[in-house]
Amino acid sequence: MAEAQKDSPVDSPKVKVAAAAAAPKPQHKPAAKKPDKGGYCWGLGRRKTSVARVRIKPGGGKLLINKRELSDYFARTQDKETVLAPLKAVECEKAFDVFVNVRGGGTTGQSGAARLGIARALKNYDENYLQLLRDGGYLTRDSRMVERKKPGKSGARKRFQFSKR
Repeated sequence: MAEAQKDSPVDSPKVKVAAAAAAPKPQHKPAAKKPDKGGYCWGLGRRKTSVARVRIKPGGGKLLINKRELSDYFARTQDKETVLAPLKAVECEKAFDVFVNVRGGGTTGQSGAARLGIARALKNYDENYLQLLRDGGYLTRDSRMVERKKPGKSGARKRFQFSKR
């Protein structure tokens, strides 16, 4: 009887492999991070040498950067629009309170870092925003950095003035 079970086609290794391949594999979607105990969703943004830590929670539309209002922190309208762009893309400028802590770099780098951080926090809050943010390019990290200075040159690529004689 043991020989009959050994030779049965159901128990052969080829059938087991075929059955495993035919079984549908579950598609796992990355789960959105739940709000922390304060009700905040977090996002981290980087641009050049700037790093922005962003917290959002449903509220009245308050936006603070380093404990200052947006218009007080960024003087240029280009930087203000950059920070607000992800919120406008999902049409919820007044639906969230946004708190940004940003360090390093200059104003352009800081506004770009805040933009990425806000977009990531919105994505963590609600996955339905993912496609809108991705279509606008707000979830793409801009990896361009300043090139290092090379020895024997006055900058990264600039050379000293050439003198023939």
